[in-house]
Amino acid sequence: MPATATATSPAPSASPSRSRRPALGVLAAGMLMTVLDGSIVTVAMPAIQGDFGFTPVGLSWVVNAYLIAFGSLLLLVGRLGDLIGRKRMFLAGTAVFTAASLPAGLATSPEVLIAARFLQGAGSAAASAVSLGILVTLFTQPRERAVAIGVFSFTGAAGASIGQVLGGVLTDALTWNWIFFINLPIGIAVLLVALRALPGDRGLGLRAGADALGALLVTSGLMLGIYTVVKIETYGATSARTIGFGALALALLAGFLVRQATARTPLMPLRVFRSRSVLGANLVQMLMVAALFSFQILVALYMQNVLGYSASETGLAMLPAAAVIGLVSLTVSARLNSRFGERKVLLAGLVLLVGVLGLLTRVPGQAERADYLTDLLPVMLLAAGFGLALPALTSLGMSGAQEADAGLASGLFNTTQQIGMALGIAVLSTVAASRTESLTAAGAPVPEALTGGYHLAFAVGAGLILVALAVAAAVLRGPKSSPRPVTAEPRTPRTPLAAR
Repeated sequence: MPATATATSPAPSASPSRSRRPALGVLAAGMLMTVLDGSIVTVAMPAIQGDFGFTPVGLSWVVNAYLIAFGSLLLLVGRLGDLIGRKRMFLAGTAVFTAASLPAGLATSPEVLIAARFLQGAGSAAASAVSLGILVTLFTQPRERAVAIGVFSFTGAAGASIGQVLGGVLTDALTWNWIFFINLPIGIAVLLVALRALPGDRGLGLRAGADALGALLVTSGLMLGIYTVVKIETYGATSARTIGFGALALALLAGFLVRQATARTPLMPLRVFRSRSVLGANLVQMLMVAALFSFQILVALYMQNVLGYSASETGLAMLPAAAVIGLVSLTVSARLNSRFGERKVLLAGLVLLVGVLGLLTRVPGQAERADYLTDLLPVMLLAAGFGLALPALTSLGMSGAQEADAGLASGLFNTTQQIGMALGIAVLSTVAASRTESLTAAGAPVPEALTGGYHLAFAVGAGLILVALAVAAAVLRGPKSSPRPVTAEPRTPRTPLAAR
């Protein structure tokens, strides 16, 4: 395996060296492509429904099929990347995602579209799960890693906002099919550059984690669990179906953990959870992402359903948030992390996010009383907290990872992100809908009833951020000394994660 850093290597500069910039660029482009796809699809949903005659429940599977495949496979493919080589896994995942975009764009029936979306989710999982693992083994020094993670975080935030604008433009100017066709040139370009730019790695070999039963348990448990969560809005949180499926999913995941504790070659060595940084960062991320669903989705719904904005106008109205997140991620976060430590920067970012959701609980329920400059623009600017929190959280989530476990830690970090997203969709949308129904039944006008539902969801989201803030303060600890760089060649595959 070629070394990315050795004890005798000269110390790298604060910014990534020229030789590694193409690798960082291709990893960021891969992230941009998958995030862009997700946000574009949400904007095009009404057009897809019109062409195929989807029921509201059926239409949700255009998103759910992707989400279930993506979230349930992240942990498995992340570990497989460690075993067979992370570059191979990234290339395979990007190829599958790109290839599946063609039948998605050409689909003439709901079944073909949903099947293609499932394949897209599987390919995206394979590429995304190992991206952070590749990044932390390429950029080993704290400052240069912070810069690289800032770039990586920016592309995710930019992709979400650009997708909202681009989705509206493509759907209005052409057809919804082009939201999938656009992935083809991007995916091919990413593959061609990745072949040369990403470092080759042989992996540990399948014998180091050839646990077929563990793979079956974790994949089926996560798939069933995510399916249960995304269907809460349909069946209710206390229905026999939800409770039964949820209990079965938990039993499968518990069986997986027991299996990993006893297997000779576990798929997921439980040593990964010895790190306070890994454990705490993943828990904080799950809470934060669940809360920020209310910002990413419900704010857009508020603009369209209450204020009367079009899809394109909504995307443009949310661009200041992407701009400020990008500015903070690219120019400020790395310096602050290096000077004050990731924990303090994360706490500051979470405080700003509490402010974001707190302000949203006060938005007017009537379009004629709302003013973008006073009611929404301050919210968009305070979203800078996300630009502080996400890079710091990513650094903490990966800081305990040795080379042998980098793909696993990356897959775990992405998995908790998807679980948080699914929980946010299920819980906050249900809370908003229930409150809206009760206000409508009491005689409130529809715009005010909708806004009342959104207000409650924003308040619950703020509560989740406060819990995340408490967990971060209690569990995460700043390093006592400069963290040791991840080396390209571990002395032994069994080296435990550094506890923090």
